[in-house]
Amino acid sequence: MKTLISMKTLISGNYAVAYGAKLSRAKVIPIYPITPQTTIVEKLAALVGDGELDAKIVHVESEHSAMAICIGATITGTRTFTATSSHGLALMHELLFFAGFGRLPIVMVNVHRALAPPWTLATDQTDSLAQRDTGWILLECETNQEVLDTIIQSYRVAEEVMLPCMVSMDGFYHSHAYEPIDIPDAELVDSYLPPYNPPDKYKLGSGLALCYCSGTVDQSLYYEFRYHVQKAMERVPEAFDKAEKDFYKLFGRKYCAVEGYYMDDAELVIAVAGSMTSMVRMVVEDFRRSGKKVGMVKVKMFRPFPKEDIRRFLAGVPKVAVFDRNISMGDGGILAQGIRSALYSVDERPAVFGFIVGLGGADITPNIIGDIIDYAWQQDAPKEDNIWTEVIR
Repeated sequence: MKTLISMKTLISGNYAVAYGAKLSRAKVIPIYPITPQTTIVEKLAALVGDGELDAKIVHVESEHSAMAICIGATITGTRTFTATSSHGLALMHELLFFAGFGRLPIVMVNVHRALAPPWTLATDQTDSLAQRDTGWILLECETNQEVLDTIIQSYRVAEEVMLPCMVSMDGFYHSHAYEPIDIPDAELVDSYLPPYNPPDKYKLGSGLALCYCSGTVDQSLYYEFRYHVQKAMERVPEAFDKAEKDFYKLFGRKYCAVEGYYMDDAELVIAVAGSMTSMVRMVVEDFRRSGKKVGMVKVKMFRPFPKEDIRRFLAGVPKVAVFDRNISMGDGGILAQGIRSALYSVDERPAVFGFIVGLGGADITPNIIGDIIDYAWQQDAPKEDNIWTEVIR
């Protein structure tokens, strides 16, 4: 095992993203600013301008063009990176399918910001989760350290299974908040993440045809393309676990697709994702000290949805309270949907309470979390699929 060489520094989540892209040695970085992501691309441009990062910064006129540049560069065998948020991500929607179904291992950071109307700069998770059918691996982060580490890990996973990966973090709670961050040694990262060298690369004049620019296909071939994308998605959990274990050996930090906390004897479990996880941990500890057997599962991976892990942690638990900082209109909280689906075939299926929390960046305080736990504790089963926290308070 190599000696850990790193630099501890106090930086924002956005700067942690920039250092993650730098350490991953991204070579083509198309940029278009949008709050609260803007300082990511500003920092990347500064790193290139100062000679600290050997990459090509491409200033584009829209987020749609940014993803087009990522696609074009990736098919030539170049490692790419970009970042966006909210309506910028929505503008990319068309090209996210080209990247996902075209099997291109692009890594992108999305800084959560709620979608309009009404306009707001504050956070919720609906922007990235609205892209969940585009063929991208979707990962959520709890801390700024996790953001940096996950970017590096994402390239390992994406380039193994040949699928793009979106790493999401909460606007302002992550992006503009400062935390002590361990920035790993570049040579150690190089030993973990080798250069991108795909077997097939597009070269002008080579005659290599690409599925998204070579005309139409018949139904059977289209069906086969979708089959292979799905099979690649099914390989992600194993590739993710291997990348996590190797990362832990070198850097001493590990994150899981689904993490359990106080789960051995839990009678009520909070399911959560993103920055609010840290606050929920604190409240769970408070309830434990008061004698109530409350646990927590942190869900990091939204696509592919980690059904087996969800069943392993939650089968046999009496009650689960799901915190969704998002909503799929006409249905409900997106994490709650996934958990209910994963548990459908389980004999000892818990009562799943779906809570809509923190939309538009509303604070999720210890008192709110405590009220939700008390409410779920007192009910045998949910009275409705979607429980709006302001209603129960």
